Amino acid sequence: MTVATHALWIGTYPHPAADRPEGVWHVELDAGQGAFTRARLAVETPSPSFLAAAAGADAGPGGGTLYAVDEREHGAVSAFAVGLDGTLSPRGAAVPSGGSSPCYVLARDTQVLVANYGDGVLGVVATEGSGALAGPAHPQPHSGSGPDVERQDGPHAHYVLDDGRGGVLVSDLGTDALWRHAVDAHADSPGGAPPRVAATLPPGTGPRHVAALPGGHLVVVGELDPALFVLSPVADGSYDVVARHEATRAPQGSRRQPSHVEVTADGTRVLVAVRGVDVLAVHAVVPAPDGGAAVLEHLADSPVGGAWPRHFAVLTGPGRDVDHDLVVVANQEDDPARAGDGPTSGLALLRVARADGTAELLDVLELPAPACVVEVPRA
Repeated sequence: MTVATHALWIGTYPHPAADRPEGVWHVELDAGQGAFTRARLAVETPSPSFLAAAAGADAGPGGGTLYAVDEREHGAVSAFAVGLDGTLSPRGAAVPSGGSSPCYVLARDTQVLVANYGDGVLGVVATEGSGALAGPAHPQPHSGSGPDVERQDGPHAHYVLDDGRGGVLVSDLGTDALWRHAVDAHADSPGGAPPRVAATLPPGTGPRHVAALPGGHLVVVGELDPALFVLSPVADGSYDVVARHEATRAPQGSRRQPSHVEVTADGTRVLVAVRGVDVLAVHAVVPAPDGGAAVLEHLADSPVGGAWPRHFAVLTGPGRDVDHDLVVVANQEDDPARAGDGPTSGLALLRVARADGTAELLDVLELPAPACVVEVPRA
């Protein structure tokens, strides 16, 4: 590969119009040309809606492990060895995820953590030295509910973040909370301290994904309340909500359902995908003069080149333009503007200007119901 080429793993959902089995795709793009160049199904596996490369390992050709959830009622998680040609092969059998409908997976040095949306359980799976899964997940459940009777009837774990403060945080859409889990204390056993609430969001927020801001602060995106919440660290590993910002400038009456939020590597921009209005919203991170939590300043909303942007990745490494960010968006649903006999969902490649946050659509690659974008780490 040239220095301007990036490789991606793409997780997917089942698609009724797809002519190939569901699974994980391997996609390459040329940053210099601003185009996707190759795409192939790397492995067949059911409903791999979210993926994670092994932490601290090379997941590129010839080594490493890729983990995938199986987002069905009786959830599972699988490990795949990465071959020399970028193909994937099972590294042992899939194991139960510890709950139902797993939607997120985080790989750590000796364990894999799985957020189970259906019943609000964090599954903790120990891994072997090879990267294989050492057994079924040990469940760590949440409890509670929220005011939205349709979406918050009980806990719904959605995302896992290692915030570097002695454990991990799990956002729970159903309980309007971030939960702290001391997973290091019991990676190999079901015992240990139970999870506790580390932050309480306003009722009806429906916290979905979380990202780290400079200075130990966090930004949480609400799915039910389409807003970005800034959280500041306090004692005992907890956080306080200190600000709320609208995620998008789209009209209040339009359907606005944020999905993923990400902070650029230099900490100066917050990006959030918003389904329904199908835009990528970009916010500048304005540092506070007193060293407190930064203020988010909305810059622009731009079309994502498809429908229902479920996830995206801001590309790193060679080929980067200091004045722009390259963003790959997984547009899960079919785009009516490209209606045809087969699936018209797919990946969109955007070039986002640092100056004003506007995005230019560079390329679109049709794939069946893409749900997750993970950049392949470089050796």
